[in-house]
Amino acid sequence: MKKLERSLSLTSVVAISIGGMLGSGIFVLPGIAAAKTGSSVWLAYLLAAICIFPAALSKSELATAMPSSGGTYVYIERAFGPLFGTIAGIGLWLSLLLKSAFALVGFGAYLAILVNIGTGLTQYVALIFLLLILFLNILGVKKVGKVQIVIVSISILSLALILLFGLPRTSAELLDPFLLNGNMGLFSTVAFVYISYAGVTKVAAIAGEIKNPSVNLPRAMILSLFIMTTIYVVVAFVLVGNLPLEDLKTDIKPIYTIANLLGGSVVGYIAAVVGVITLISMANSGVLAASRFPFAMARDKLLPDFMSRIHSKYLTPVVTIAMTCFFMALVILFLDVEKIAKLASAFMVMMFILVNACVVVLRETSAQWYAPPYRSPLYPFVQLFGIGSGIALLILLGLGPLVAIAAILAIGFLIYFYFGKNATRTGILRKYGHRPALYLFYKRKGKGQITYRNNQTEALQNLDGKLASDAGVVVPLLGNETSPEMLVEIAAAINKRDKIQTVNITEVPNQTFLDAMVEESPIIASLERRISQLAKSKNITIDFEAAVTHEISDTIHELSNQTHCDWLVMGWNGRAHSGILVSNPIGWLLTNINSDFALFKDVGVRHIGKVLLALRPGRKDKNFIAVADRICTFYNASLTLLHIVSENMCEQDENAMRNNSLNLLKKVPTNSSVLISRSNDSIGAISNVSAGYDLLILGTPQKDNWLSVLFGTGKDKYTEKSACSVLRLTMKDH
Repeated sequence: MKKLERSLSLTSVVAISIGGMLGSGIFVLPGIAAAKTGSSVWLAYLLAAICIFPAALSKSELATAMPSSGGTYVYIERAFGPLFGTIAGIGLWLSLLLKSAFALVGFGAYLAILVNIGTGLTQYVALIFLLLILFLNILGVKKVGKVQIVIVSISILSLALILLFGLPRTSAELLDPFLLNGNMGLFSTVAFVYISYAGVTKVAAIAGEIKNPSVNLPRAMILSLFIMTTIYVVVAFVLVGNLPLEDLKTDIKPIYTIANLLGGSVVGYIAAVVGVITLISMANSGVLAASRFPFAMARDKLLPDFMSRIHSKYLTPVVTIAMTCFFMALVILFLDVEKIAKLASAFMVMMFILVNACVVVLRETSAQWYAPPYRSPLYPFVQLFGIGSGIALLILLGLGPLVAIAAILAIGFLIYFYFGKNATRTGILRKYGHRPALYLFYKRKGKGQITYRNNQTEALQNLDGKLASDAGVVVPLLGNETSPEMLVEIAAAINKRDKIQTVNITEVPNQTFLDAMVEESPIIASLERRISQLAKSKNITIDFEAAVTHEISDTIHELSNQTHCDWLVMGWNGRAHSGILVSNPIGWLLTNINSDFALFKDVGVRHIGKVLLALRPGRKDKNFIAVADRICTFYNASLTLLHIVSENMCEQDENAMRNNSLNLLKKVPTNSSVLISRSNDSIGAISNVSAGYDLLILGTPQKDNWLSVLFGTGKDKYTEKSACSVLRLTMKDH
């Protein structure tokens, strides 16, 4: 199968993104929005852009991580699982459907200026052109899409001329009142116009065709959002500065009205023509995009199979195209313009809340395959702002849209529980989520299993049964270790038995067949050779295996069960812990495996001659000292037992602590000493002392702030500030 050619430049992507936004948001919506807030409507457009900015950054990150996956539906399903994928697919379908219907209503109003069809017949004219769009999409007419850039260029040029002549004529009198319904009126208008910017993220669906997507995709989204924000804000300002609010608030063709005022009837007719072609183009592309969501859901076994049928001749999803157009017709006939806009905004706000949440879930779970070349800045604060502002906007939209969203949630649940039994994927949150999140969303299945695309659930077949059942230490290698050899060495130093089991684990998305990944790669062959050389040079017994899995935590858990090991030893980047709602695989393992657990942060130290053991009161001192002693014996290193105490500790207590520590150290043969440091800054003290050592051994830190508790985003500050390599030990009560 050929890959899509990466042929789209930054300019092309910006044009496509602008095309996704330019339409009913400026040609239809401003007048209705102005009726809600007054001349501050331009500020509402600006604030809406700020609220949607986090979603643009989040979707840029998601798209560069999954550049060929196809869009928001896949991201949400991958993070939250098929249940939320079902709800998201329905929500996205409805938001695009409503936005396209809204464009057709506006199209009818602009066409009525050019053709004498009567005001009451505009709905039926919209339905006639909807029928035309239906046939264009079924026939797969590609040339219609190719004129998008031309249409966008004409529209922007027309709007620029309106700004050029309209700004100097702005009247201060017409700008009063600024806030027609106070601050709440302004904020509810922000929610109302939110849909105007929804198209900014559409280009994520074509990330597989963009040149250098990790750079050009986020740039295109940000640039197009900035350009369209400028256009929306300034055009809205010109409209309220030139047209009386009483006239504007019932006007669904404001661009024609302002053009007619500034340049006369001929210019007005030209603006009407531009409105007609812009809005019909937008409606057509909306049907094209919307019909793909139920089609994709049917292919994923979340909707009936007949919805995934493709026309034998035209190769288009005829069933979902017809279904989309049918529901658009119902919307045009039975909903007024304001309700359509409100519902479209509500569904899009809900989707963008989930998009921001996807980034939080995927980052915090540290899924091995999730490695976006572009990462959203100011994480997680940008995402939390996007989620919080989205929830606020949903509330401000009023009861009607909230009821509609509740109905969609209910329909999504029903569809999932009827068809979801056929779904072949699981979400990242289900794999690594902590209990509060799981009780909210999922009931976790049994451990140690892999679900294949053919819906067969089997044991971990990629673990071939040749694992060393008497291995004292298991070392999962995930490919992100600074030095696999050094990690295995540390495992050998901890080991109390004869054998060590190393397993190179590759985690792939659920969409990928495991059978396609089982062939041994040169990288794995090289790693096996290096581990074999280490075993010979250190005279230790090491068994090496390779595994491919969809669920890395379950695979490591199964490793621990099959080998009955004493320790799991893994590489580590310093993440302190897991949150209440989501966890990284390490966080899940900490609470689920039965063996002791060691995390090694390698800073590049290759010779360990001095070991520093930092103990906190209440830790299992004897157990920690025993492990430190084995490491020192392996490396022929010295051991220093460190205590950080308060500067106010009395000398008598300090001497008692020193004597107790010396008594503990007498039981080990290693050359050892005790160091007591007085400091009220334990992190800074350990950092300073660690500069004189090669390895720092610590216990598991405790959670420290609300953000870390909820999302697990904190770093182990002791590890982060340490000047040497760090080994963090978690010992279970056996």
